[in-house]
Amino acid sequence: MSKSIFAAMVKAQKAYGPALKRSLNPHFGKKYADLAACIEAVIDALNDNGIALTQTCHESPDGVIVETTLVHESGESWSGGKLFVPAEKRDPQKFGSALTYARRYSLSATCGIAPEDDDANAASDPKPPVAPRKPAIEPIDLERLVGVLASMNSVKELEAEYKSADFQARLAVSDKSAVNKAVAARKAALVEREAASGN
Repeated sequence: MSKSIFAAMVKAQKAYGPALKRSLNPHFGKKYADLAACIEAVIDALNDNGIALTQTCHESPDGVIVETTLVHESGESWSGGKLFVPAEKRDPQKFGSALTYARRYSLSATCGIAPEDDDANAASDPKPPVAPRKPAIEPIDLERLVGVLASMNSVKELEAEYKSADFQARLAVSDKSAVNKAVAARKAALVEREAASGN
């Protein structure tokens, strides 16, 4: 069988336009290429090379199944496969959102274009907002760090404080050597005191 459609697809792909990100997703605050933009990016190039674009819906009780097919004027056709997208709820609006989403991504996959993902929009639950990062802990001066270590009353307490994430976060790199010496000195003093007390 002649493979005219594949030669035509190569020529068409060279002429694809960009899938412009002109729509704004209100849930995520970013722009994305909607279905119209994806069709606009490829339809002229496909038609100019004798290719028609079709999208078929297949029956599914839980969502939508879309199959994008490229049909060449020679009579040959090529399917990009079936894409299933679940509907969030069984009502017309949710099925419509899932259908639009499925058509856009089926078209993108079949034609090899890569518009920006809009996180599924209404076809899936919006993700919860990301919690703001906690401000970085500012390092404190060497004298205060040594003072903290000097207030420890046992070797176990001293080691736990020194290894704690909070202490390490406040320890400036330039002070690490001096603090290590202070730890060693305080540990020696505590060991000597504990030995003298018989603990």
